[in-house]
Amino acid sequence: MQTAPVETITLAGGCFWCTEAVFARVRGVVDVQSGYANGHVPAPTYEQVCTGSTGHAEAVRVRFDPAQVSLRELLEIFFATHDPTTLNRQGHDVGPQYRSGIYTTHPEHEAVARALLQELQEGGHFAAPIVTELQALTAWWPAEDYHTDYFNQHPHQGYCAAVIAPKLEKFRATFARLLKSD
Repeated sequence: MQTAPVETITLAGGCFWCTEAVFARVRGVVDVQSGYANGHVPAPTYEQVCTGSTGHAEAVRVRFDPAQVSLRELLEIFFATHDPTTLNRQGHDVGPQYRSGIYTTHPEHEAVARALLQELQEGGHFAAPIVTELQALTAWWPAEDYHTDYFNQHPHQGYCAAVIAPKLEKFRATFARLLKSD
């Protein structure tokens, strides 16, 4: 039996600690890597990206098995677990590095994302217009190692307890059918 190849999508939904924590729990997700997408500074550091001047978005690269979870389902999770209507902001995280974005490497992924964006916008699913950018992925730099699996390593840290934990509860309640069974 031949299995489908693993696919990749890059998503920016605010702080990458939050986004990584959600997608790491999705059935069919093979790997989630935090990093910096689509900026103009090569190999940026977290400190540089935090200034908002590098053009990068804090993002996650999600590798997934499309036989277990579809791109559409991943994007539905993405839109349900961050606010796609706030420009350059997620809660108290403010700056262009916290923008909402979908970064693609395949025309088919762009088409799926564009169709869902249109459906959500036209369906009035949000009280304000969606500002999520949809672009080709032009640059990707992995984040420093200490960002990897941040929530699981620091669940009682203030930001993790106050921001990430409630986001995970919302994800579990809304997408129980897509939770990993481990």
